[in-house]
Amino acid sequence: MVTKINRTDIIHSEWAEVSVKDHKKIKGLKSQNLRDHMSEAELIFTALAELSTRQIAESEKAAGLEDNKIPAKRGGKIAKDAKLALEENTGKKVVNSENYFTT
Repeated sequence: MVTKINRTDIIHSEWAEVSVKDHKKIKGLKSQNLRDHMSEAELIFTALAELSTRQIAESEKAAGLEDNKIPAKRGGKIAKDAKLALEENTGKKVVNSENYFTT
Protein backbone atom coordinates (compact mmCIF):
# COMPACT_ATOMS: atom_id res chain seq x y z
CA MET A 1 0.00 0.00 0.00
CA VAL A 2 1.41 3.36 -1.04
CA THR A 3 0.51 6.34 1.08
CA LYS A 4 0.77 9.90 -0.08
CA ILE A 5 2.88 11.91 2.32
CA ASN A 6 2.11 15.61 2.48
CA ARG A 7 4.27 18.46 3.69
CA THR A 8 2.51 18.55 7.08
CA ASP A 9 3.33 14.87 7.66
CA ILE A 10 6.98 15.44 6.74
CA ILE A 11 7.27 18.45 9.06
CA HIS A 12 5.55 16.67 11.95
CA SER A 13 7.54 13.44 11.60
CA GLU A 14 10.77 15.43 11.53
CA TRP A 15 10.20 17.54 14.65
CA ALA A 16 8.18 15.09 16.75
CA GLU A 17 10.09 12.00 15.63
CA VAL A 18 6.71 10.25 15.20
CA SER A 19 4.13 10.47 12.44
CA VAL A 20 0.86 12.33 12.95
CA LYS A 21 -0.91 8.95 13.00
CA ASP A 22 1.43 7.58 15.68
CA HIS A 23 1.21 10.80 17.70
CA LYS A 24 -2.59 10.40 17.74
CA LYS A 25 -2.14 6.80 18.95
CA ILE A 26 0.17 7.97 21.75
CA LYS A 27 -2.57 10.36 22.89
CA GLY A 28 -5.25 7.67 22.57
CA LEU A 29 -7.14 9.55 19.86
CA LYS A 30 -9.30 8.01 17.17
CA SER A 31 -10.91 10.62 14.92
CA GLN A 32 -10.28 13.71 17.03
CA ASN A 33 -8.06 16.57 15.90
CA LEU A 34 -4.54 16.10 17.27
CA ARG A 35 -3.94 19.82 17.79
CA ASP A 36 -6.92 20.04 20.13
CA HIS A 37 -5.15 17.59 22.44
CA MET A 38 -1.57 18.90 22.27
CA SER A 39 0.31 20.47 25.14
CA GLU A 40 1.55 24.05 24.92
CA ALA A 41 5.03 22.76 24.06
CA GLU A 42 3.75 20.44 21.33
CA LEU A 43 1.82 23.33 19.78
CA ILE A 44 4.81 25.67 19.99
CA PHE A 45 7.18 23.18 18.34
CA THR A 46 4.59 22.51 15.63
CA ALA A 47 4.32 26.25 15.00
CA LEU A 48 8.12 26.66 14.95
CA ALA A 49 8.49 23.80 12.47
CA GLU A 50 5.77 25.21 10.21
CA LEU A 51 7.12 28.78 10.35
CA SER A 52 10.67 27.61 9.66
CA THR A 53 9.49 25.46 6.75
CA ARG A 54 7.47 28.27 5.22
CA GLN A 55 10.31 30.77 5.45
CA ILE A 56 12.85 28.30 4.02
CA ALA A 57 10.47 27.37 1.18
CA GLU A 58 9.84 31.05 0.40
CA SER A 59 13.56 31.86 0.37
CA GLU A 60 14.17 28.94 -2.00
CA LYS A 61 11.07 29.72 -4.08
CA ALA A 62 9.89 26.11 -3.64
CA ALA A 63 6.73 25.17 -5.55
CA GLY A 64 4.82 21.90 -5.34
CA LEU A 65 5.25 18.91 -3.07
CA GLU A 66 8.57 17.72 -4.48
CA ASP A 67 10.21 21.14 -4.13
CA ASN A 68 8.80 21.48 -0.59
CA LYS A 69 10.08 18.17 0.78
CA ILE A 70 13.57 19.49 1.57
CA PRO A 71 12.37 22.73 3.23
CA ALA A 72 9.86 20.63 5.23
CA LYS A 73 12.62 18.40 6.57
CA ARG A 74 14.90 21.36 7.29
CA GLY A 75 12.14 23.35 8.99
CA GLY A 76 11.14 20.32 11.05
CA LYS A 77 14.76 19.79 12.07
CA ILE A 78 14.97 23.32 13.46
CA ALA A 79 12.07 22.52 15.79
CA LYS A 80 13.47 19.04 16.53
CA ASP A 81 16.80 20.50 17.62
CA ALA A 82 15.00 22.95 19.93
CA LYS A 83 12.78 20.14 21.28
CA LEU A 84 15.79 17.93 22.02
CA ALA A 85 17.52 20.81 23.83
CA LEU A 86 14.42 21.42 25.97
CA GLU A 87 14.07 17.71 26.76
CA GLU A 88 17.73 17.54 27.74
CA ASN A 89 17.39 20.53 30.04
CA THR A 90 14.10 19.49 31.67
CA GLY A 91 14.33 15.71 31.63
CA LYS A 92 10.77 15.60 30.23
CA LYS A 93 9.59 14.36 26.85
CA VAL A 94 7.65 16.92 24.80
CA VAL A 95 5.63 14.33 22.87
CA ASN A 96 3.68 12.38 25.46
CA SER A 97 0.35 10.69 26.13
CA GLU A 98 -1.14 13.53 28.17
CA ASN A 99 -4.33 14.90 26.69
CA TYR A 100 -4.83 18.64 26.94
CA PHE A 101 -8.30 18.98 25.46
CA THR A 102 -10.34 21.69 27.14
CA THR A 103 -14.03 22.23 26.68
